[in-house]
Amino acid sequence: MTSQRHEADAMRRAIEFSRRGPANGANPRVGCVILDASGRVIAEGWHRGRGTDHAEVAALSALTDRSLAIGATAVVTLEPCNHTGTTGPCSEALIDAGVSRVVYSVADPGASSSGGAERLREAGIDVEAGLLVNEGEENIRPWLTAMRRGTPFVTVKWASSLDGRVAAADGTSRWITGPSARADVHRRRAEAGAIVAGTGTVIADDPSLTARDADGRELPEQPIPVIVGRRSVPRDSRVLAHPAGVIEYPSRDLPGLLEVLATRDVRHVFVEGGPTVASAFLAAGLADEVLVYVAPTVLGGPLTAITDIGVSTISEQARMRFDHVELLGDDVLLVARPLTMNHMHTTKEDD
Repeated sequence: MTSQRHEADAMRRAIEFSRRGPANGANPRVGCVILDASGRVIAEGWHRGRGTDHAEVAALSALTDRSLAIGATAVVTLEPCNHTGTTGPCSEALIDAGVSRVVYSVADPGASSSGGAERLREAGIDVEAGLLVNEGEENIRPWLTAMRRGTPFVTVKWASSLDGRVAAADGTSRWITGPSARADVHRRRAEAGAIVAGTGTVIADDPSLTARDADGRELPEQPIPVIVGRRSVPRDSRVLAHPAGVIEYPSRDLPGLLEVLATRDVRHVFVEGGPTVASAFLAAGLADEVLVYVAPTVLGGPLTAITDIGVSTISEQARMRFDHVELLGDDVLLVARPLTMNHMHTTKEDD
């Protein structure tokens, strides 16, 4: 039988392989590693996106001889699914292949897709759940949060000077941060299902809201741009040529927006559209994480990263904890998560 060390190593490898799949679709990133009885890796696979083989089937298909699966151990980052969607149930594929043991990290929260572990046990397969569960959950945190809660995971992002300014007094802001920080932003845009901006930002800056590489080429995965605010988007705005289309949302109801995006299979929302819309998400308690790119510069002036969020006294402050700090060229990325989530239903909007 494979050892715990072999299985833990295989799970880390499966998590790494899962990241080769797309992050911004309706499906999670999943990886699978198959071990023989001695703990040797004999096949690997990952999910390449909606409509393609799931990780378990991809790994089984990678075997040089399908008979090698008999008596093998499948190590999977997510509980094998137990339903037929665009592909068949992975639980049945593993049973048919003859594996004797399945180890997975994270339980599938889907109402229709869960139950794979029970089905495998019914078929006489040894199943272990929760291996490296913290690492497994972190790997698919936006998708997992969205599935458990029913609304997308929300990231609020801004770039600022050391004194918290997002632009000079005349409104100019390109560029506060350097190329490494901007490249990181575009990578994260590509991992989100939607990118939200206010109409004020669209009118003032005319952004394309695409995810691009260092040479300015559009990346294969693109978030859907969502423009929040009651003012009309000018018909010559660059965002209207976005390859993923555009959603215009003329309402103050941000929880309602998240519900709409959930029906569009959006699991992760990237809020990047100026102080007013960022402040609205924070004031409503809708931010699951905050990304702040801080440049070593001082601007002064009135244009702060965040406006009024309803904090009138220090006891009302929106406390967070730092989750990650990273140096990106000359800039620093701070990733913080709220200690509590309010999910209020009164919000502000971009004017």
